[in-house]
Amino acid sequence: MTAYLAGVCSSALSFIFIVFAIGTLGYLVGGIKVKGIELGTAGVLLIALLYGVLVHFFPNFDISGKTITLFSDKIKGNFGIVSNIGTALFVTAVGLIAGPKFFRSFNKSTLAYILLGFIIIALGAGTAVLFTVLDKNMSASMAVGLLTGGLTSTPGFSAGKEVATLLDEASKAKAAADPSIIPTTFEADVTAGYGIAYTFGVLGVVLFVQLVPKILRVNMKDEISNFHAANQIAIPEPKGKLTAIEPFGFFAFFLAIMLGCLIGAVKIPVINFSLGNSGGCLIGGLLVGHFAHLGKIDCRIKKETLNFMRELGLVLFLIGAGVPGGVNFIDKFRWTYFVYGAVMTTVPMIVGYVIARYVFKLSLLNNLGSITGGMTSTPALGTLIATAGTDEVSAAYAATYPFALVSIVLASKIIIMLF
Repeated sequence: MTAYLAGVCSSALSFIFIVFAIGTLGYLVGGIKVKGIELGTAGVLLIALLYGVLVHFFPNFDISGKTITLFSDKIKGNFGIVSNIGTALFVTAVGLIAGPKFFRSFNKSTLAYILLGFIIIALGAGTAVLFTVLDKNMSASMAVGLLTGGLTSTPGFSAGKEVATLLDEASKAKAAADPSIIPTTFEADVTAGYGIAYTFGVLGVVLFVQLVPKILRVNMKDEISNFHAANQIAIPEPKGKLTAIEPFGFFAFFLAIMLGCLIGAVKIPVINFSLGNSGGCLIGGLLVGHFAHLGKIDCRIKKETLNFMRELGLVLFLIGAGVPGGVNFIDKFRWTYFVYGAVMTTVPMIVGYVIARYVFKLSLLNNLGSITGGMTSTPALGTLIATAGTDEVSAAYAATYPFALVSIVLASKIIIMLF
């Protein structure tokens, strides 16, 4: 009987089962409303984080001599694949949705989005540097981990790890020559800091985009009507007769992802910077969405398909990033670090909102859309779309995101190298 139970557990607790079980429970939690506020899809992240914390303490267990593994380096790699696929699906869908209007709507607001991308990241980076100076026990690599986690920036996190790994390797080489030297653990600090700050980084922005309209007591129907009126752009029909290869638009979607991966792989040698798959797929989606055809091939995709792919991508991203984030959350955890990370999320978000409203005079929905892009917050955009009832707010996200992405990657490298 115990052997049979072990076999059932081994099959039931497969990686595929765990992914979809987290999604199922996450949607149940996300659907709970408290005074009109709900986590929505971010509930999936909460369950993923809790699962990550659980398997940190119980990575495996034995039943009748059979070891059931819940988390290992291989499984961590699988979650990384899920996260990458989810990111590609989500940002590509966002780019395809925004693409038809994005390049046709360049105006003064576009400059505001670009500046906000830089300003929000600069505020976060300045806060991280301040805490590094005030807290002598915190390394710059930990500060970068907290910053990238607080801004939910995987590219920034990767850039910080890249520099930290090089410093660790140099330190190990020195320690090998001189046993009195203790090797540094900068890479581990970046990873731990990211895990500590990531939870609030996601949930904080998700709640912010829901709370602001309620605090201001805006009439969302009027706000949406004004938003549509201000953002009306004429989209020309492609010239000539086009041929649709298949009915769902998968060809165009996969083309955008393929193009995005190529764009993301291009590196600027001097600063060793690339957009990565996330930034590249966003650009790929914008381009395919803008041109809408490849020769005589129709690349227009139905809105229902894009909405589905966007939501699926968001869920996969949250599961793939959330479980390892929960595991890393425990390592080197300190309440002071958690508070630092929360401040690195809150200060850029609130100050950015104030600047967007009073300096750049952006409407509420354009303001919040730009904030989600500046905070590089994929889940918050999904929440904002649900709150606003229109996916056109993704245009502000798409306009701000690339510049915030460039800024956070550069800031991560600069902070570790200089501080």
